[in-house]
Amino acid sequence: MAVYLATMVIGVTSVVLARQRILAETHLIRANSVAEAMQKALLRPIPSAVGPLRAAGFYQAGEGGAQVGGDLYDLVRTPFGVRVILGDVRGKGLGAVETVSSVLGCFRVAAYEWADLAHLAERIELGITRAMQGVADDAELFVTAVLLEFPESVSRAPEVRVVNRGHPPPLVVGCPDGPYWLSTAPAPPLGLGHLFPGHAQVTSHPLTAIEVLVVYTDGVTEARDSSGAFYPLRDRLADHFDGQVTNPAVIASFVQHDTERWCSDSPDDRALLAIALADEHQ
Repeated sequence: MAVYLATMVIGVTSVVLARQRILAETHLIRANSVAEAMQKALLRPIPSAVGPLRAAGFYQAGEGGAQVGGDLYDLVRTPFGVRVILGDVRGKGLGAVETVSSVLGCFRVAAYEWADLAHLAERIELGITRAMQGVADDAELFVTAVLLEFPESVSRAPEVRVVNRGHPPPLVVGCPDGPYWLSTAPAPPLGLGHLFPGHAQVTSHPLTAIEVLVVYTDGVTEARDSSGAFYPLRDRLADHFDGQVTNPAVIASFVQHDTERWCSDSPDDRALLAIALADEHQ
């Protein structure tokens, strides 16, 4: 009887454990589906063409298993031209994701309403402030971001207009003299605008059909190898392409795989956009 009783207890326990395992797997599948849907809603797929531009890029969350982190990007075609935002939220976890949602939601509305790029940045900052009221640690909340604007008609005098709010400067690839950093006017990150009197300055830069504009988060340039050396984005692009005429997809793919080889295990999010003028001959 003792053997029969032990067998029955073991059998019942096994059934209960198996049922719990199945429920846990089902919950995990549902959670992954929700995370994937949230990622698609927040970080839309990068279009290969938008208005007069070609684009490509990548996004990698730093936390293992996470699909959304503290980096953000978006491209929208507006009455004022194609507008782009790429940014990096201070912090990690769910708080950073909430801020990403606020920034992108505000950008996707205000980009169609504000003609001046500096005023657009201020409107996004106001949206962040309102969304984060009452949230713990909101006094230290800020977002480094770069906003770009490409006129709808680029056939005569193609250029890009830039507002840089405390973000690493854009990089231009494809010119004969090698990659170079764009010079932008300094301004504090979004959320710290009260430290800077007046409006942020919009800078304009000419572009040619052979050049690709690269914007990125510091997760790219601060990726470290085994010796602790930072990833030298400009030098790696200069060495690999060496003045070759290329396209955004090639550059984005190279940087994505090259940073993975440089630093396979990085705790930081990485995001990059490569943008060029549309050219039917390329």
